[in-house]
Amino acid sequence: MNHSALDMPTSQESTKRPQFWSVLMLAVKIAGVIDIGFFIIFYYLGSPILAWVNVFSVLMYVSAFYAIKNRKNKLGATLIWSEVVIHSTLGTLLIGWGSGFQYFFFIFIPALCVTLPTNTARMALLAFFGFCISLGSLGWVFEPIQPIHPDALRFVNLFNLSVVFLLFCSLAFYYIKTVKKAQQKLHVMATTDSLTELLNRRYMRFLVNREIQKYNRSKDNIGVMLIDIDHFKSVNDSFGHDVGDEVLTTVAKILRNELKEYDLISRWGGEEFLIVLPGSDLEKTQDQAEHIRKAIEQYGWQAELSNTAKPTVTVGVSEVKHNEEFKEAIARADKALYIGKHNGRNRVETSAE
Repeated sequence: MNHSALDMPTSQESTKRPQFWSVLMLAVKIAGVIDIGFFIIFYYLGSPILAWVNVFSVLMYVSAFYAIKNRKNKLGATLIWSEVVIHSTLGTLLIGWGSGFQYFFFIFIPALCVTLPTNTARMALLAFFGFCISLGSLGWVFEPIQPIHPDALRFVNLFNLSVVFLLFCSLAFYYIKTVKKAQQKLHVMATTDSLTELLNRRYMRFLVNREIQKYNRSKDNIGVMLIDIDHFKSVNDSFGHDVGDEVLTTVAKILRNELKEYDLISRWGGEEFLIVLPGSDLEKTQDQAEHIRKAIEQYGWQAELSNTAKPTVTVGVSEVKHNEEFKEAIARADKALYIGKHNGRNRVETSAE
């Protein structure tokens, strides 16, 4: 049976480029434009070697851009880091330590810490620190190869400082955004069922207990439904577990469509679903359960399942009573569900006691 037969969305492998590499490609474009500007600046400042170094840098950035564009990420990253090291080193040697080209080495600190194992990152950072000290010592001992006017040197220093500051700000915001996304993803994984994307059992208990605390203060009603898919084992046995999974996800979709946004819906286990309706008394909950039962029965299940295997549900209904534990309301709903199964399935049974 194909996936579209149950009116479920098909999953396709995402071809979207990961955000990190998209950001890096944008940074490469910006760096290339800056180096073109630097070529003009250093040429007129009387530092032709450094001017032509910027042409070499632009070529490296162009190569890195197309390498990343063609999914050769390792090559692209190597070209970028090589350009930064070579350019910063030559800039420092040619016009002096006061140019601020050494600031670009600081970009390696977060990059190495994030991308390398801890011990390797420590060794790499130590090596970079030693390299910076050595480069600084050369700048203090020897005169620049192509010195420029002090005012121009201060301008270059301020410019390099500004670029590195903006880069660090961008990296900080990027990593904060990445961490927040990771936290959100972990929260979803910890609180939802991976197949149906409904609340999982543990998180459902947490939310319901919170609702019960509100109920004990306000005395608003809380309705409970325990829903079980009839003859679900026969669906798996006859059509396979993939079809069984589609039945589960389709039932979950129907439940979301039929209930209000603030109602709590969870996959309680296997083919069972638990629904909690804040502010709903026993009668309203029973009416809602009957509405859901009909919606599932009348859903356009495909002919491959046949009329005899067409999914239906049995629903056990109860309500949370004042100052009682949630498990007691669940027990009554489970008892009503058992009676509904015994009386022929595809029905709603209510238990007030």
